[in-house]
Amino acid sequence: MGSRKLALISAPAGFGKTTLVSEWIDRCGRRVAWLSLDEGDNDPARFLSYLVAALQTIVAGIGEGLLAALQSSQLPPIESLLTTLLNEIATIQDKFLLILDDYHLIDSEPIDNALTFILEHQPPQMHLVIATREDPHLPLARHRTRGQLTELRAADLRFTFAETAEFLNRVMGLHLSTEDIVALETRTEGWIAGLQLAALSMHDRQDAASFIKSFTGSHRFVLDYLVEEVLLRQTEHIRRFLLQTSILDRLCGPLCNAITDQGDGKAMLEALERDNLFVIPLDDQRQWYRYHHLFVEVLRAFLDEAYGEQVPTLHRKASVWFEQNDLPGEAIHHALAAKDFERAADLIEGVWLGMDLSYQSAAWLVWAKALPEEVIRARPVLCVGFAWALLAIGEIEVSESRLRNAERWLDLPEKPSEHSSAGMVVVDKAEFHALPASIAAARAYRALALEDIPATKMYAIQVLELVPDDEIIHRTQATALLGMAEYAEGNLPAAEQQFLKFQALMWQADDTANAINITYILANILQVQGRLREAVSAYQQALQLAAKRGTPVFLGASDLYRGLSELLCEQGDLEGAMQHLRTAQQLGERGALTGWPHRLCVAQAHIKEAQGDLAGALALLDDAERQYVRNPLPDRSIGALKTRTWLRQGRVTEAMEWAREQSLSPDDALSYLREFEHLTLVRLLIARFVAEHSAGDLHAALGLLVRLLQAAEEGGRMGSVIEIKILQSLAHQAQGDQPCALAVLERALTLAEPEGYVRVFVDEGETMRRLLEKLSHIHDHPLIGYVNRLLAAFRQTEAATQKPALINLKPEVVEPLSERELEVLRLLRSELSGPEIARLLVVSLNTLRTHTKNIFAKLGVNNRRSAVHRAEELGLF
Repeated sequence: MGSRKLALISAPAGFGKTTLVSEWIDRCGRRVAWLSLDEGDNDPARFLSYLVAALQTIVAGIGEGLLAALQSSQLPPIESLLTTLLNEIATIQDKFLLILDDYHLIDSEPIDNALTFILEHQPPQMHLVIATREDPHLPLARHRTRGQLTELRAADLRFTFAETAEFLNRVMGLHLSTEDIVALETRTEGWIAGLQLAALSMHDRQDAASFIKSFTGSHRFVLDYLVEEVLLRQTEHIRRFLLQTSILDRLCGPLCNAITDQGDGKAMLEALERDNLFVIPLDDQRQWYRYHHLFVEVLRAFLDEAYGEQVPTLHRKASVWFEQNDLPGEAIHHALAAKDFERAADLIEGVWLGMDLSYQSAAWLVWAKALPEEVIRARPVLCVGFAWALLAIGEIEVSESRLRNAERWLDLPEKPSEHSSAGMVVVDKAEFHALPASIAAARAYRALALEDIPATKMYAIQVLELVPDDEIIHRTQATALLGMAEYAEGNLPAAEQQFLKFQALMWQADDTANAINITYILANILQVQGRLREAVSAYQQALQLAAKRGTPVFLGASDLYRGLSELLCEQGDLEGAMQHLRTAQQLGERGALTGWPHRLCVAQAHIKEAQGDLAGALALLDDAERQYVRNPLPDRSIGALKTRTWLRQGRVTEAMEWAREQSLSPDDALSYLREFEHLTLVRLLIARFVAEHSAGDLHAALGLLVRLLQAAEEGGRMGSVIEIKILQSLAHQAQGDQPCALAVLERALTLAEPEGYVRVFVDEGETMRRLLEKLSHIHDHPLIGYVNRLLAAFRQTEAATQKPALINLKPEVVEPLSERELEVLRLLRSELSGPEIARLLVVSLNTLRTHTKNIFAKLGVNNRRSAVHRAEELGLF
């Protein structure tokens, strides 16, 4: 490796990556810390714990401070923990290697970020080696450019003729002719695992030449044939064990015993590992194993062909074992695979409430949808769970039919019993007795999503009447829904009281996550009331409280960081806004509430607009529109957000088409739910007046603003009042009445200054800038400092907007795209789907996704449309 920081060994399965590293370290004379990874290591704390354990094999006691910090209630920033660890590593005198094997099993941005930090600050005595099936999400191009990266790829690992001959004849003990070796090397294309399979199947055969010549057909069939030859040459006991246990994604001794009805599961797994029969340990204690992915696929195909009638029984045994060992997800998987739908339904019903309360409805619904319709209809609790899961993914209308399926069982005279003779099946009897409240709560949620506020209140009150005072789950549901209904009507004080009541119930139930994440709604209310500073403080206090209680990552944390980011953006703190939004992205789905992906895109779009990148903002809003899931949370219309951006671009025609589609009119009856859309309509009317000098448009805009102002003032929505007054000022300026425009603007400034509003003024563009400049000439004006700050924000946006002339320079891409990535990028510009592009490039869909992720990271975008737009700006096409 010399002075290079990183050695990357990246190739598909079966190319001998781990073997290569093992043999190399035996010869290099350096001490080695080895960490074998699996899917369970995607948790950053677990990853770091195992990393320290590996390092402690070199230096005892190293990283003890980091391990202690990971166990503490208040976790310090990861970078500070890594800095301490790197300082300890720097004290090691001798050079050593840190090996990360099977890194492709890591799919965690925080871990990628941590490893990037380690690489950037890596002490010179440490060298990192990564073995993986796909390139990690690290800044490889940067290290490649700096000469800090050694790479070995499939082409480097593929056996040459000489290596094939050495392996087959010397290592595997065969005596093949040159012609036979050439034939076999050509058939396997130097793929080491294929050669090994072939060699195993040829042991003790006298007719090796005819065996090799019989290998015809596609690569897959060759491998199938080889594995069958290997299987047929094992003892009957081993072959039966391999086939029966191939239904499992992971294996341990007791589980194998349950599947095979034998008692030697642990010994068999150890023997298989010892004999290199494609079994891979998943932990250092050799408790859990898995089969090589390619090997297990062929085992399963052979099992179906040879013992197909036994497969359902094997899956049923696995399901029972996983259930008994409190692993319901795998128990359900195997029950469904066995087509034992009654058993699967029992398990699925049993886990519904827990998964619903932990926001895992989408995963639960996948299982439920695999059940036959007649099985679902016979189970009222399952039907209600199905309805709630449909609501959670935005399928609002169809949820009602599932609620009716459940209701028809509620009038039965007899008490429910498991698999009752009346045709009804109930597993969770307590939940069955709570069904009337569950159904009413679901209907309240559904009504709110459909903007039927009276029905929402009616059903929510019905829930409160149905449940006792000490029943937390349904009472908190109803309280939150009442709060959302009041919010939707613009009755903010009443909404705030309901949400504070909800929060109190959560604290009472010791539900820290929900007690803290309701801050997202409470801060939204403060924002609408124009109390920005209080909203910022609410977010900050909630996040500090979460850290203090040792729960920095919880459902809702992503939205707290995102909400704080949007407030800071409004106040002109773009750097702080981007920092918090990055944190929100890192937390991602695991710290998010329903509808997170589209809210993230909207927040990113706001930042893009603040940077003057309107096209980039529109691309993100398009992405938000595609990912939107209908829900009761207070989300602004994405169509209205896009229309405001169009108007800033001068695209009045598209804006008019949106208004027509929404059937918006200046004479509409007003409601808080449509206030944002009506304020967007006002902008459209002013823009059309400026473009066409249609006096009717301006008159309509001013009339609508008067009604909107009255409603906002009566509702205490001072955030809306500020925006309305700004629009009144712009309308008067368009009319040519500058004195009136300035007078109204001063009132808006007076309201906005104490809370630090910035973007609400700056986003209105050139006309607003000229009005503010007019005020800035009044040197003794009481708001002169605020006005000058706003004008400075205008200048920053203008400077950012002027950057496109420079952006076309390709060097602005921090990491150059590889030739393959440029090829993928050109195809992303087409109408081809992902699978179609993968087929065209002759790569797997996972490989294409890896290329796409690398492209997104290098271009600083997070979706296909934005990547194409950014590439066009950079002249990459």
